[in-house]
Amino acid sequence: MKIHNFDEFCSALLDCGFSMGGGNPKGIFAVIPYGWSEQDFINSPIKWHTGDPETDPWEWRMRVLEERDDIVYSKVFFRTSGYITKEWYPYFYAVRRKGESFKEAYESGTINQTAKKIYNIISKNGEIALHEIKQTCGFRKEDNSKFERAMVELQMRMFITMCGRVQKISKYGKGYGRSSTVFTTTEDFWNVRGFSLPDYDSTESYEEIKTHILRLNPEADMKIINKFIKG
Repeated sequence: MKIHNFDEFCSALLDCGFSMGGGNPKGIFAVIPYGWSEQDFINSPIKWHTGDPETDPWEWRMRVLEERDDIVYSKVFFRTSGYITKEWYPYFYAVRRKGESFKEAYESGTINQTAKKIYNIISKNGEIALHEIKQTCGFRKEDNSKFERAMVELQMRMFITMCGRVQKISKYGKGYGRSSTVFTTTEDFWNVRGFSLPDYDSTESYEEIKTHILRLNPEADMKIINKFIKG
């Protein structure tokens, strides 16, 4: 695949179904298989961190959330970023969730109190920015590592997902600083986009994903595949 711009990236991603997000296939697959440190050796108009919305993959992660209704970007693979299309999301959802609600996961002990506090705030607000989650939950600087672990865990388990970005607002009502990532529950993300997640069997879903990974990358190692799918 030769990708020249954002639209071609989206078309390729829809064909492939899922991809690592950071320019490293990690033994599985990435639509853009090289990162910032390698791009000078690649003959391509696609360059990381230029700020150009048409040719910078760093910009695309938010564009897919803000401009499309058929692609998810979140920390879903190996505790780092990845893309999943609407076609393939239900398969991963079935494997990661195994039919459990958040309440059931918490009661079974697989979700901790920190994650519960975060999830409840996101669920209550519908959509809420990262900095507002911290403020509302009362997390302090010394809680950062605990907070970040819980946020990643909730994304990996597919209880929450990224849905856009907003600027912080000063007391004078003006935006300032870097944009803050906005989060929502997985169900709300798709409901807003007019899609209800189907109830797929987790075992069959695992096999569907595994088979498709081997189409994309016939040399993928089974241990890596298993970790990629199950999280």
